[in-house]
Amino acid sequence: RMIRDMLFLAQADNAQLPLTRETLDLAALARKVASLFEATAEDRRMSVVVSGDATVDADRLMLERALGNLLSNALRHADTGSRIRIEVIRSESAVELGVANQGRPIPPEVAARLFDRFYQVDASRHRSHEGAGLGLAIARSIAEKF
Repeated sequence: RMIRDMLFLAQADNAQLPLTRETLDLAALARKVASLFEATAEDRRMSVVVSGDATVDADRLMLERALGNLLSNALRHADTGSRIRIEVIRSESAVELGVANQGRPIPPEVAARLFDRFYQVDASRHRSHEGAGLGLAIARSIAEKF
């Protein structure tokens, strides 16, 4: 998986990712991705709530991957029994997609590095079954394509 993720990032860095743009209902896509994490959320007595509405022209698979990475990270670091929020916010000039959880606050001095490759906030958050710190870097790379 790490090799696949590193290859994805290398392709993104070199503008070699093929994109298929289509008009997407962002809230519907968010609900679909959230449903894939339903069992994980239930195991931790969490819920995932999607709010807002907007359409975007984007690559469905890339957007699903980015949102899946964000949601996976949010679930991993949220307090048991809490709620994860996926928010679709439309303004006159942009559409924003946000994922928020209730968990241990991230120190301001490391917040800027969260989307760096291989970055882990601290050793206690890293476990061998949780990945190598590439998920948020991939999400950022995808977001930068749109």
